[in-house]
Amino acid sequence: MIESWKTFLQSQDAALEGNAVQHYGNPDAERAAAADGTIVADLSQLGVIAFRGDEAASFLQGQLTNDVLSLHADAAQWNGYCSPKGRLLGNFLVWRQGEDYCLQLSGDILPSVLKRLSMFILRAKVQGRDASDESVRLVVAGPQAAAAVSAAMGVVPEAAMRTIAGDAGLVVRVGADKFVLSIPPERAATVWQTLRQTATPVGAPVWDWLRLNAGIPMIVAATQEQFVPQMVNLEVIGGVSFQKGCYPGQEIVARSQYLGKLKRRMFLAHVEAEAAPGDSLYSADIEGQATGTVVNAAPAPAGGFDVLAVAQVESATTQTLHLKASDGVALKLKPLPYALPE
Repeated sequence: MIESWKTFLQSQDAALEGNAVQHYGNPDAERAAAADGTIVADLSQLGVIAFRGDEAASFLQGQLTNDVLSLHADAAQWNGYCSPKGRLLGNFLVWRQGEDYCLQLSGDILPSVLKRLSMFILRAKVQGRDASDESVRLVVAGPQAAAAVSAAMGVVPEAAMRTIAGDAGLVVRVGADKFVLSIPPERAATVWQTLRQTATPVGAPVWDWLRLNAGIPMIVAATQEQFVPQMVNLEVIGGVSFQKGCYPGQEIVARSQYLGKLKRRMFLAHVEAEAAPGDSLYSADIEGQATGTVVNAAPAPAGGFDVLAVAQVESATTQTLHLKASDGVALKLKPLPYALPE
């Protein structure tokens, strides 16, 4: 986290744990605000890998799951990076900013993902770097988010997964009422103060709750190499291209798409217990082994935790899933905001 930005957030009563803001003094009030109000959250717990060079686009095209060559200067996309076995090593929100292709991902996996991607640059005209501290990134979400972003940034993209640059930085619209802002550090405090006139500051766990309820997964260290992209619905949210050329794991990803019905899918659920990424799930129809895994989890406004979880489709739709043990606390499925393929 940028030191000057850290000092500013602390002056705003931020309680920090590492690079993540946990809350601003009243976590319960922040969760309540997120349920039906407009919020602003710092994203320093996430990292950004930036690639630059004449062959940056073609290099990323050969490494990631989505069609980077089709990414226009004013567009954004969800994307993934797989092992040769087709298992996700990380997933990203990708946008272009100046000469850079920016990949935002969970901060705890940035070093390993950057190191692995850099191994394959070889003689390509491209350079990759950790650009996390080159900008301040905020997210604004809620019914008044567009108005708040317009007031603070002076510009607002007209459609989801579009970007627009203004004097105060770049705005990425990731949903009807959700915006990611990439701001030069010297402009960040002014933008924050303007946003606060409309939006309630919240900690990272509150934004995690909003993101996972939008059905957007985030691969973290505890879940690396556990899921093919379709298991976490990455193709449903537009993060996989089946028309582009080869990339690591592409044959397995394609086989999962076209040969037979996918046996595991990601579901949204609520559980009246604390949950964390990597926690195992169990069901009565499969004895002695886990039927699923928690992808992401966050405290819910009314208590308990909401989770994104990958599970056997048959088990999730015909049985009750239990957290951590066959007699653990039961999960209650919730509807995702998008339809899953039949």
